[in-house]
Amino acid sequence: MTEKKKEKRKSSYGKYILAFWLIYFTGFAVTAGYFLALSRDMIWELPSFEELENPQTNLASEIISTDGELIGKYFSENRTRIDFENIPDHMVEALISTEDERFYQHSGIDVRGTVRAVAFLGTRGGASTISQQLAKQLYHEPAATIIERLKQKTMEWVIATQLERQYTKEEIITMYLNKFDFVNNAVGVESAADVYFNTSADSLSLPEAATLVGMAKNPSLFNPNRRPDTTLFRRNVVFGQMLRNNAITQQQFDSLAQLPLGLKFKRVDHSEGMAPYFREVLRMKLKELFNEKNEDGNYKIAKPNGDPYSIYSDGLKIYTTLHSRLQEYAEWAVKKHLSGELQPDFWNDLERVKRAPFANNVSENQINRILQQGVRWSDRYYHLNQRGVEKDSIEWYFNQPVDMTVFSWDGPIDTVMTPMDSIRYHKSFLHAGLMSLDPKSGEVRAWVGGINHNYFAYDHVVQGRRQVGSTFKPFVYALAIENGLSPCKKVPDIPVTFKKGTWNMLSDWTPSNSDTTYKGEMVTLKFGLANSMNNITAWVMKQYGPVAVIEYCRRLGITSPLDTVPSLALGVADISLYEMVGAHATFVNEGIWQKPLYITRIENKSGAVIKEFMPKTREAMSEQNAYTMLELMKGVTMGAEAPDGRRRGTGIRLHFDRPYANIPWDRPIAGKTGTTQNNSDGWFMGSTPDLVTGVWVGAEDRSVHFRYTSKGQGANTALPIWGYYMNKVWADSALGISTGDFKKPENYNMILDCDKYNQSNVDIFGDSDNQGFNK
Repeated sequence: MTEKKKEKRKSSYGKYILAFWLIYFTGFAVTAGYFLALSRDMIWELPSFEELENPQTNLASEIISTDGELIGKYFSENRTRIDFENIPDHMVEALISTEDERFYQHSGIDVRGTVRAVAFLGTRGGASTISQQLAKQLYHEPAATIIERLKQKTMEWVIATQLERQYTKEEIITMYLNKFDFVNNAVGVESAADVYFNTSADSLSLPEAATLVGMAKNPSLFNPNRRPDTTLFRRNVVFGQMLRNNAITQQQFDSLAQLPLGLKFKRVDHSEGMAPYFREVLRMKLKELFNEKNEDGNYKIAKPNGDPYSIYSDGLKIYTTLHSRLQEYAEWAVKKHLSGELQPDFWNDLERVKRAPFANNVSENQINRILQQGVRWSDRYYHLNQRGVEKDSIEWYFNQPVDMTVFSWDGPIDTVMTPMDSIRYHKSFLHAGLMSLDPKSGEVRAWVGGINHNYFAYDHVVQGRRQVGSTFKPFVYALAIENGLSPCKKVPDIPVTFKKGTWNMLSDWTPSNSDTTYKGEMVTLKFGLANSMNNITAWVMKQYGPVAVIEYCRRLGITSPLDTVPSLALGVADISLYEMVGAHATFVNEGIWQKPLYITRIENKSGAVIKEFMPKTREAMSEQNAYTMLELMKGVTMGAEAPDGRRRGTGIRLHFDRPYANIPWDRPIAGKTGTTQNNSDGWFMGSTPDLVTGVWVGAEDRSVHFRYTSKGQGANTALPIWGYYMNKVWADSALGISTGDFKKPENYNMILDCDKYNQSNVDIFGDSDNQGFNK
């Protein structure tokens, strides 16, 4: 080769070298310039320093019982934040081994992993570090296109390095596990531990932790509830990565890989779980509370920036008065009686009804109105109406068979029927409400608003108002006792008539007893209340008048509308269970009425108290007279002596040998049964020194009811629920609920042993138009 050719070749080679380095440094400069411009928001806007310091994370608000149990959450994302020290070490090791082996060596970007991913096109693993994955979770939504994803990827690199400068490695791991969405309404590891394994994050076993770590690759694909086999395989891959990184031994791997998933899945939903009716009432109360403003227009309860709190994202802790075990027993008691005893009896009764489930005396026109109202209240109607569907089309749609799921006590039933038929079908179920109250503190301990919140969302504790029947009678008697009338006063068992014109009455009214018989014998007021005799209660009402009774009821916390009519004495008014339990608790609380309380305090996510609650109280009656009323109502469940010497009471079956009863005779219970016209509503109010509990049972519509009082009376519909509940409560000795008697006031001088009462002190009916208040 000539010297000239050598020089020419050398010159060409030098040009290639120069071109290579020029391209290399140009590429490096462009890349460096790109990332520099990106980091300074010159291309796309990145999170600010303040946003990096305080990334936006929605936190669920927790509802906590008085015994410290979590009974539910409010959330847009079901996330509960935990600290690093509460994350098991083996979970951290599993996460790093699987997702980012060099987590403690890099500063946000794993260069080695990136080169490997590019060289092998991702077939030997990805390159995203935990910091990059966190950046992706915190600061942008899923990409719609490949170009957008490439843009996001470069942004993640910059954000990841910024996160590494702002936070420690432990803080990044904590943020990652708190932020990650494990699907099925399980956002963050604390919620995931609860949803998938019914435990807390700090109690996760290694196999459980590895299952959750395995989901990080693709939670929809590795969803243990839907794809258990695929998830099990992925969990074992996590074990393999831990073995590779010396986090576990070969022997541990061999044992762990043989274990089943051990899933304990529970669906998280606002309508599922403990006390769903209570949680919904509480939600509405909190919404109202956080929307309240001062006269100057500012929120009464506000965050430091003046914004109102959100129960869905601000991580509040709402401390309630409910007791988790009492709530559990109450829900069990309702289901036990209705599903296993009362509803089957009702099905049998409906077989003899022509227009079932509606009573035979209900016309077709009335039934159509009831069903059309059910249509308008349904979710299906709401959604069709929102879509602008014409009413005629909606009516047509409601009469076309469709696939649907309907309620049954044995679980949801998938079936095909018309929406109209489903409305009629659901009308045939009996419902119940139960509220249990600590009479000393006024705190609600149990709240059962219905039988299934998914299908019947209407709450029968505070939202529902139904005729209360004879559970109202103690208020009439209490007025009489307050005005000096003795429980042992005797009156004749004969009809009592309120004349036309009295209290604006348009005609004479003579209330009859349930058995329509009158014996003409002299009976005590104590016996009249114990056996719920309408004529005796009417006699008491006649002495004082409905105006005085209404005024007295207001002192006992009854706020529902009450008509000024004599029939008020028999419980014709529609009153909520919430009001009734609060009023009856006044007798146990020595005459002091307290508005039932169900929240004690609210804390923000930092633990600072932002609102405390105290019960409203007032003196409604004297301590001595309150105790007298308890003694009278003990006659309902323990019996009061009849003229023939036998003891009788409408709630005496609590002591008989029945599944819900068999309560010892020496266990004092102040009670009152209640049954309304046509057996549409059954009630029982039962009081002990530590718990006052009210139960209501009835159908959604008053035209759906038992045909006979023997089945439809409160002693058969509501009282057994109370018996099941209290037997469970008393059997749980750790609760410490008293089985003793009510506290007797000092210097108590009322004669309650009517045998010792002056037998000559017999009252007879005087002027039938008497409206006096001085009896």
